[in-house]
Amino acid sequence: MSLLGWLRPARTVPVTRWRAPGRWSPTPGSALVLVVGLAVFGLGEALMVRAGLGVSPWTVLAQGLSTRLPISIGLATFLVSAVVLLLWIPLRERPGLGTIANAVVIAAALQLGVWLLPAPDALALRVGMALLGIAVVGLGSGLYLTTDLGPGPRDGWMTGLHQRTGWPVARVRLGIEVVVLGLGWLLGGTVGLGTLLFALLIGPAVAQGLALAGRLGAVPHAEPTPDGGFPELDA
Repeated sequence: MSLLGWLRPARTVPVTRWRAPGRWSPTPGSALVLVVGLAVFGLGEALMVRAGLGVSPWTVLAQGLSTRLPISIGLATFLVSAVVLLLWIPLRERPGLGTIANAVVIAAALQLGVWLLPAPDALALRVGMALLGIAVVGLGSGLYLTTDLGPGPRDGWMTGLHQRTGWPVARVRLGIEVVVLGLGWLLGGTVGLGTLLFALLIGPAVAQGLALAGRLGAVPHAEPTPDGGFPELDA
């Protein structure tokens, strides 16, 4: 496959050989990819935190809570996920193993990364670290989403609101992100260039992460198309 084919972003979630048969029926492969993907996601968030240029809206909220309460940013991230899961109840959303793992593994990986990663002083290094963090979050998203073990708490809340209200997904997601960002900023979370970069680049980063996961986990009968893509990515 050409380099251009490898760099071609996905337009949907591809079918992979590690895809689970059900949300509560993981295979060894899907469980492994789920944990690795969520850990990579958390590491990407930690890179953005240590860059010190602003983080994603949900991490801004966790940061704000950690400055107001005697808890770490990792624990704050877990508690926010738990509260969002409670908001699923009136929406009648169905969680999966990936939903629970999302809340636990991302929080743990984020906290571990914050403890271990250095905080650079030079602006160029900080920008580079923020950009790397966004790319790593995209890769982690691509891996965990292709296991089909259930959405994370935030994604499930978004889709649940969309289904119950009929509002467009983009409008629902934007509204949630704006409210969360504003609340986190008021609590003392860091908002800056990194937050703007995340908003602009996370969509393309996730699309590239899904494409890479789809090619790494391509099912045997999925032959590359002439332009280097895969049928599952073009559905």
